[in-house]
Amino acid sequence: MSLAPAIETKDLCKRFGNVQANDNISLVVEQGTVHGIVGENGAGKSTLLKMLFGFYQPNSGDLIVNGEKLSLDSPSEAMAAGIAMVHQHFMLVEPFTVLENIILGAEGQGLLRHAAADAKAKLKGLEQQFGFDLPLDAPVSQLSVGERQRVEILKALFRGADVLILDEPTAVLTPQECDQLFDLVRLLKSRGKTILFVTHKLQEIMAVTDTVTVIRAGKVIVRTATAETTPDALAEAMVGAKISRAVERRDGSKGMPRMKLESVCAQSDHGHEALKNVSLEIYDGEVLGVAGVAGNGQTELLEVLTGLRQVTNGTVSLSGNVTNSPNTFTGPIELRDSGLAHVAEDRLKTGVVETMTATENAILGYQRSADFCRNGLLRLKAIAAAAARYFESQDVRPRNPELPVAAFSGGNQQKLVIARELARDPQTLIVGQPTRGVDIGAVTKIHDQITELRNAGKALLVVSADLDELMTISDRIAVMCCGVLEGVVAIEDADERSIGLMMAGSSGELATP
Repeated sequence: MSLAPAIETKDLCKRFGNVQANDNISLVVEQGTVHGIVGENGAGKSTLLKMLFGFYQPNSGDLIVNGEKLSLDSPSEAMAAGIAMVHQHFMLVEPFTVLENIILGAEGQGLLRHAAADAKAKLKGLEQQFGFDLPLDAPVSQLSVGERQRVEILKALFRGADVLILDEPTAVLTPQECDQLFDLVRLLKSRGKTILFVTHKLQEIMAVTDTVTVIRAGKVIVRTATAETTPDALAEAMVGAKISRAVERRDGSKGMPRMKLESVCAQSDHGHEALKNVSLEIYDGEVLGVAGVAGNGQTELLEVLTGLRQVTNGTVSLSGNVTNSPNTFTGPIELRDSGLAHVAEDRLKTGVVETMTATENAILGYQRSADFCRNGLLRLKAIAAAAARYFESQDVRPRNPELPVAAFSGGNQQKLVIARELARDPQTLIVGQPTRGVDIGAVTKIHDQITELRNAGKALLVVSADLDELMTISDRIAVMCCGVLEGVVAIEDADERSIGLMMAGSSGELATP
């Protein structure tokens, strides 16, 4: 007798006002399989996941778990049904230890030390079964991004999850951490767990899933065995058309240095030296990519370039003028007025304000400009018109700028930030993680826009955790490790293996051009 599907939905619908986010979604996820879900930003993936995890309740349709029709009114009810979700932005308390995070909210009755002792015994068995090796007594703040993700997965297993929803699980991981995650997913599958793997990266779908469902405009377009499809076919199903690059990179020599760092040192928020004597030049007419494992100084590099962090030694110059030194500090407002734009690495922290509308977010950082403000009063019609242009130019969905930004998917938030920063035709563009959480069609468009700026003679620095992305758009790649610039490699001399060695602190035989 065959097992009932782990998850089945029948004609599931969800509306938000006039927006039909999910339209008769019928989905079958077999027991003990890895099921991929792909679709453009705004296609309805997040809404579907939130219904499966009890955040939202459907307007109509059925949700069936292990053959039983259920109504999940909260995440706790989903967990009780054996469904857990590992979010793109981890739900961990950084000062707490790994053990404290795992038992938080599930301590039970009695003394905490008894709960901790019982949990350690249970976790030991789970670690042996699934190959975890996590320091249970270490604060989460000391863990790498990949380790934090494993804490989230172990927490779900500790609470009895049989179905794990992984939402954009590789968005913040290095290539090595991605490989480790894929190995863990395969092990979980071999132990009978069911995985919903949601990603924009089609090569990951091909590598790790058994079945894939494509959602477009709230509807299921394709459900197929992964072995019977191709990345090109999935991409076409996602966007409804073939995807091709519209802009080609022009050959050309570098222009003048637009930004220059000389022996720059800077401290992190925790007081340790995050940048150590970094010297670097960003030229007009080039894209300088920055690679490195998360937490190796890339964030602080972005901040000293954009006026968010003062250096402790050395200088940063823009167009020949010192903007950052121990004695000189130019803030982000003045830098914007000098033609520098910034796409924040963490959009939720420094790129948008979630409780404000998309229209309000569309002018953040530029609200004092004459375009949007006159005699101290905001020009509301001009602001609304600008927001509408941004939505149209970047295909931000849903087309309702008056919704709070929190109502948009991460990819659509990113598209809004990109539109806002490019609208001023900056001479210098500093970008952190340009396509994190963005669908394949929008990735191509963002890469084309970066290339257009580069071809127009603008200077761009791009930090990305995606080496494929850096290899695609960069002219040179700078590699960071432990706050040190390991080297800068011309793109024609770069390959993933050599860059990976440099990311680990071994520069090998690569020369710095």
